[in-house]
Order: sequence, then C-alpha cells, then structure tokens
Amino acid sequence: MAAVEAENPLHGQVTCGSLLERLQLKSISNDTLTRLADTVLTLKEDKRTRLDKLQELASQLIDLWNLMDTPPEERALFDHVTCNISALVDEVTSPGALALDLIEQAEVEAERLDHLKASRMKEIAFKRQTELEHIFACAHIEIDTEAARERILSLIDSGNVEPTDLLADMDNQIEKAKEEATSRKEILDKVEKWMSACEEESWLEDYNRDENRYNVSRGAHLNLKRAEKARVLVNKIPALVDSLVAKTRTWEEDHGITFTYDGVPLLAMLDEYAMLRHDREEEKKRLREQKKLSELSIKEQEVGPTPSPARQASAKKVVGPSRANGGANGSTNRRLSLNAHQNGSRSVNRDGKREARPTAPVNYVAVSKEDAASHVSGVEPLPITP
Repeated sequence: MAAVEAENPLHGQVTCGSLLERLQLKSISNDTLTRLADTVLTLKEDKRTRLDKLQELASQLIDLWNLMDTPPEERALFDHVTCNISALVDEVTSPGALALDLIEQAEVEAERLDHLKASRMKEIAFKRQTELEHIFACAHIEIDTEAARERILSLIDSGNVEPTDLLADMDNQIEKAKEEATSRKEILDKVEKWMSACEEESWLEDYNRDENRYNVSRGAHLNLKRAEKARVLVNKIPALVDSLVAKTRTWEEDHGITFTYDGVPLLAMLDEYAMLRHDREEEKKRLREQKKLSELSIKEQEVGPTPSPARQASAKKVVGPSRANGGANGSTNRRLSLNAHQNGSRSVNRDGKREARPTAPVNYVAVSKEDAASHVSGVEPLPITP
C-alpha cells in the first residue's frame, strides 16, 4: 500500500478533494431548515385542528348521550374519542389518537344520534312527564295530564324550542313538584289516618247492627278484638279532625293557595264529614228513643196498661158509680160538703179579699144517715112505681 502511494504521489490529493465534494453535497442549507420548520408548524397546526375537531365531536356525543339517556355500554364504544376531550395538544402523544378515520367515525356517530334525536325526544319527554305525574299522584295533586302531553308534542313538532331547553324545563318542574310534595307530607299522613279511622268507623257501625255478632262462631273473637280497637280509634276522630283543620289552614296561609286532595279542597271535605257525623249521631239518638218507645209499647201490651197515680187516687175516692155523678136525687157528694163545712167556707168580697164565714154546727148523726141512704141508693136501684 505504501509502495502504491509512493508510485502515485497525487493519490492523497485526489482523496481529499472527493471528500470535500461529498461534504458539500451533504450540507443542509438554510432553505432546507426553513422548509423543515414550516413542515413542523404545519403538522402542529394540523394536530391542533384535528384535536379541536375531535374534542368538539366528543362534546357533541356526550350531549346527545345525556339527552337520550344512552346506556353506558354504548358510550364505552367511543372512549378512545372522549378520553382526550380536555387534553392539550402536547399531551396527546398516543399513535393514531388523531387519525382521520377516527375523526370520521366520530362524525358518523354524531350525525346518527342527531337524526335519532328527533324521533326519541318525544319518548324522553314523555318519560319525564310520567315521572312528574307519579310525584303529583303520590302527593294527591290533580293535574291535566292530557293537556300536558299535547303541549309537549306541539313543542317538539314545531321545532321552536331546543330539546335541551325543554328537558331542562321539565327537570325544573320535577324539582318543584318534589318540594311541594314534601311540604304536604305531614298533612297527607294525617289524612291517611283520618280515612283509615273512617273505614273502621263504618265497619264498626255494620258490626253493631249485626244481631249475631256475639254468637259463638269461627272468627267471632277476632271481630270482637277489632271492634274494641275500632271504638278506641273512632273516639280519636274528633281530635284528629280538629288538628287536621288547623294544620291545613296554616299551610294555606303560608303558600297562598288552597290545599286540595285529588282536586277537592280538604277543608270542604272535613266540613262535610263533620256535618255527616252530626247527622249520624242525631239519627242514632232518634233510633234509640224509637227503640225504647217500641219496647215500652210491647211491654204494655204484654202486661197491660199501668194505671197512673192520679187514676189510682180517684178510684179510691169513688165508692160507686152514683158517687161520681151525685146521689140518686141529684145531690152532690156529701163528704165533699162535709169537708167544706169542717174547713170553713170562704167568700170573696168586692175588694177581692177572701172573707171567712163562721161555720154552723154539724149534725153528724144526720149526715151519717144520709150517707148510708145515698150508699144504698147507689148500690140498689129504687123500685119503680107502676
């Protein structure tokens, strides 16, 4: 090798020259660097654009999912799209995270859900309406369900309201309904107790009218225990009604509206019940008196009429039929005249004052003879002269 270089002294010069040429050919110019910098900026901008588009589609998908109550298993199919919804450009480093086919897939799904939204909005709105109606039904608040559903249909078909706004309004109605139901709970609990007591009161009335309730039969002891409990419960009804009236009036003053129970004012229901209860008590009292009179009439028919004390006294005084109407000659009762003479006769003067007159001596022997004669004439008839 050294011999060859010695024979050809220009070999080293040729080698150095070719090396310089090679270095000149592989050198990076400023233009190249500029183009490279522009390419990097373009790629970064493209990355930012794709990320913005992907984040927009992910947000749209989430809104549509929430709007249509999409189940979690369907949402999980697009986790690779929604995972970067809040990421920065420099934070996205996974290969293929911003691929064009991935963005296209998200666009197709968003369009599909958007078309499906119009047909499913009615179903979703009616689902909210059903929940609202259930709350009102439990709180015994009467609403016009048909009118409410017709309003929902007209709003969706007209397209004048955004679906999100409609659902937000219905959610607001549901929250207000829950608050109202909570405020009515205490009164409704008392209403349930009152109605339960009224049912027991009705059962007790039927039980008391049953003439065979004390007969030894199957289940008679259970009815007897229930009747005892029912009497205790029925006796508490007046106090329960008074408490219910007071609480209802307080609620109406606080809320400024009438407390209704299934569309009927509760105070009117309580007033009507009080009137009916009073009428029943009067009817029971009348029936008890009628029953007593009936039993007394039956007793009199069986035993005979009971003579009054006045009639007994007059019967003792009358000796015979002629005594009551005077003697045979039409004379008045002599014992009465005798008593009058014994007590002293009195007269009334012109001044209206009674004036005592002196009594004349009485011939008791003559009186006794006349008494005996009148007694004989009262018992035996006088002979008739031909």
